[in-house]
Amino acid sequence: MYGRGGRAVTALDGIGAEIPRGSYTAVMGPSGSGRSTFLHCAAGLDMPTSGRAWIGDTELGGMNETELTKLRRRRVGFVFQAFNLVPSLSVRQNVELPLRLGGERLDPAWLAEILARVGLEGRAAHRPAELSGGQQQRVAVARALVTRPDVVFGDEPTGALDTVTAREVLSLLRSCVDDTGQAVVMVTHDPVAASYADTVLFLADGRLAGRMDDPTADRVADRMTRLGAWA
Repeated sequence: MYGRGGRAVTALDGIGAEIPRGSYTAVMGPSGSGRSTFLHCAAGLDMPTSGRAWIGDTELGGMNETELTKLRRRRVGFVFQAFNLVPSLSVRQNVELPLRLGGERLDPAWLAEILARVGLEGRAAHRPAELSGGQQQRVAVARALVTRPDVVFGDEPTGALDTVTAREVLSLLRSCVDDTGQAVVMVTHDPVAASYADTVLFLADGRLAGRMDDPTADRVADRMTRLGAWA
């Protein structure tokens, strides 16, 4: 809930969802449906005013901000629409950043593997300005994966990309699930992007309005026309 008194707004209302490891979940809904709030609560960026959120066996509501920061740094990866790279750092340095901030030792072999996995093995010394938008998002994905997180959260991760590059990034996120057994949770407005997921959760007016397993772009697009007031 945001605000107080008569101006209070309930962003999420009675939503319950379990997202298992090794699954790819898309979260969709009209503007104002609570998609981003859902992601922020699930990732420990916001705390719900009631109810509980867990990552694995860790309840987020019982943690202070320092503990939450450490948990997010170690067990959660983030990929946003804005790439959020540090322009003065190289690709390698941007990818290493979560480990260095956490005071952890960098494994050069693991870094090389991550860069190869995202197709940037020859670009480690380049700076963001020397890369295309798609390559910059690949850096962001590599940075999200370098800590071997339990779950990767994506907030419109392909929203700023052309369709060809978006497909490459979505396939990369798909491989996080298929090859390494991580969970991916992605907020998107794009039915094609959602079709890469195993399951789509539909939100409307802060409530869970349905789910779809084995989605296709056409089925998702049709369901999106029948949410909330449009039902």
